[in-house]
Amino acid sequence: MKTQILIAALFFGGLVTAQQKKDSLKVNAIDAVNIKKQVFKKQGDRLIYDVASSSIAKGTNTFNLLKQTPMISSIDGKTLKILGKNDAVIYINNKKTNMDAEALIEMLKSTPSEDIQKIEVITVPGSEFQVESKEGVINIVMKKSKNNGYNGTLKMQNEQAYYNNPNAGASFNFRQGKWSGNSNFRTGSWTDRQRYTLSNGDPTFRNESFGFNDDPNKNFGGGFNVDYEINKKHSLGFSYNMRYNKSFNSVLDITNWQNGVLNNRTVNNEDAQTRNHSFNLNYEMKTDSLGSRLTSNVSYLWFNRDKVSFNESFPLTNDTINKYSALHQSVPQIINNYAANIDYLKKTAKGATWLMGISYNHTNTDNDTKQDKLIGGDFVIDPKQTNHFIYKENILGIYLNYERKLTEKISGKIGARYEMTRSTGEILEKTGFERNYNNLLPYLNLNYAINSDHNLSYTFSSRIRRPRFWELNPSRTYFTPTNYTQNNPFVLASKFYNQELNYMYKNAFYANLSFNMVEDASASDMLPLQGTLTTPKRDENGKIIYGPDGNMIMDTTRFLRYIRTNYGKNRELALTLGMNKSWFKDIWTTNYSVNLGYVTYKGGVWEDPTSQLGQYESESLDPYIIDVKNYNMSATINNIIRLSSKKDWFLGVNYFFASQTAMEGGMIGARQSFDLSLKKIAGDWTIVAEVSDLFNQSFYRVKGVQPNGKYNNITNFNYPRLMSIGVTYNFGNQKLKKAREMKSANDAVKSRT
Repeated sequence: MKTQILIAALFFGGLVTAQQKKDSLKVNAIDAVNIKKQVFKKQGDRLIYDVASSSIAKGTNTFNLLKQTPMISSIDGKTLKILGKNDAVIYINNKKTNMDAEALIEMLKSTPSEDIQKIEVITVPGSEFQVESKEGVINIVMKKSKNNGYNGTLKMQNEQAYYNNPNAGASFNFRQGKWSGNSNFRTGSWTDRQRYTLSNGDPTFRNESFGFNDDPNKNFGGGFNVDYEINKKHSLGFSYNMRYNKSFNSVLDITNWQNGVLNNRTVNNEDAQTRNHSFNLNYEMKTDSLGSRLTSNVSYLWFNRDKVSFNESFPLTNDTINKYSALHQSVPQIINNYAANIDYLKKTAKGATWLMGISYNHTNTDNDTKQDKLIGGDFVIDPKQTNHFIYKENILGIYLNYERKLTEKISGKIGARYEMTRSTGEILEKTGFERNYNNLLPYLNLNYAINSDHNLSYTFSSRIRRPRFWELNPSRTYFTPTNYTQNNPFVLASKFYNQELNYMYKNAFYANLSFNMVEDASASDMLPLQGTLTTPKRDENGKIIYGPDGNMIMDTTRFLRYIRTNYGKNRELALTLGMNKSWFKDIWTTNYSVNLGYVTYKGGVWEDPTSQLGQYESESLDPYIIDVKNYNMSATINNIIRLSSKKDWFLGVNYFFASQTAMEGGMIGARQSFDLSLKKIAGDWTIVAEVSDLFNQSFYRVKGVQPNGKYNNITNFNYPRLMSIGVTYNFGNQKLKKAREMKSANDAVKSRT
């Protein structure tokens, strides 16, 4: 009996003691004590969701599991977001995934949830993470086992939106002695259908456009990762990932009215192909028994996108001003990235952890855009929109972190990144620029475990956001000849300062207060610039027409140009209140959160840095003033209900709501999504039927009005209701340890492609 009491005392930390009022010889047998493992908790700089201890983490895939994780949401089935943040960056076992965004989502959808040990949500990442702006990190920790063998997953899914979209995938993992590896393959087709309603103008003029876009896509992708354990201290690994997407016969059909009068119709036909190949060689050396290690990587990334389009505008009236017009456009982009990094993690006997590292990235982009316009029945080169843009970027980063437990209740982490950026851009035979800048990016995290029920932490971080490579390519995408998006090679990097205060109660209820400041801010979406372009009137052969007085006759045309550029600064204050809790012996699992926000945007755009005027041409641009103050709210309600005692039937009932939200480009309308799912587990088989956005309420609407009366309104209805049925089969040893996931040295540039 004394042995039983001693064992209980050791395991339960003194919670079970001798009965003081009874004779020790009369103590009855101790009843079995069941301790429920904490599913959700705060630890250091992250929130930890221990899915291996959760009843919902059975028979599903990693993507669906992430959607049920506190602080994480997805309303489109294609992206993951951390509430109050930008898009989430996915890490696996503390190493950033080595694939593009769409391939990553497909990989998550094909990874069984049984492989996952825990999910860590890092709302303000430390200096060791390669993130930008106010991005958060989702770190997926895989289960570990030394068992030899193999396992795999086969999956087929069919989605019905406006069109039917089938897809399939397979993954395979093996471990044998010192060798381990995994591979995956995905293929599918889908066609996006979007309906547009566009209107812009002022009290004296209005332009309205209505139309649709059909964009068919076929793709396949996959990769493999091989890891060899040279001995207990040294490991060597190699990984390769690729993705190919083909989008031929994409059609954008727009009909235009001016001041209520039918004007013209524009049809744009587009063919595009995207290829992405990435390679990574990784070496890891364990330097002591405490967990210290040295890791090095060399990586290469090749990205290529070819796009050709034919844009035609047909007059629908008998006026002499609007005539048939057409243009050809070719917009290729090639990106080559070479990268390397070395990290050293040092753990001390006193419990402190040092992390130091150095990284280098060299990127070269080549964008040879060609555009022809119809003049006199022949296509001739448009010199203003034909350009060859070469962009080169070199980034050297040095980072250092120190983390330790200061007392039994207080722990801290401090660090910094120092980044040196050298970049040049040249539009051959036209213009160029050079940008050299250095950034010191500090980081601080303090965590106070008040007691077993209460935890409080504070985090500060500084980051920059460099423009995406496609944003720099000086090309246009046309809706109509006078309504188009314009990329900007002159946009500057933005500086972010992020602060956060987090409180957790009983590992189930949490409050997250954040404040973000941005300098040299660029719009999260493109800004609508309106104005007029005055050009000499020309005949059918392109010759300038002169009046009887010998002066040129001029044409004035209104335009609407969407452009991403720096405008000023913004501030954002956000409060997230949440709960993750199971009820009635885990029959009902809830994940609820509410996000309250207050944002201000201040600045303006008074000129277009991309304007290219020919001889005798002039442009008048209406200033775009940004002075926004707005309160907003969003809520996520996720429910998983176990329908059977055998734990083989589950019902999912989810709801998302976002209020009107002001952005730099205007007021985005309220959105909501009501989703249902039914899951059946039958041995190694899982069948899931889902309906996303049952009531078609998560489409995009924006209304923007300027102080001078200029307005721009957009409705983009993308038929968000989606019905799907998927069948997954898991085979082999499901407790197999996965190959060592490897960090890629060029991770920092992947999101910018």
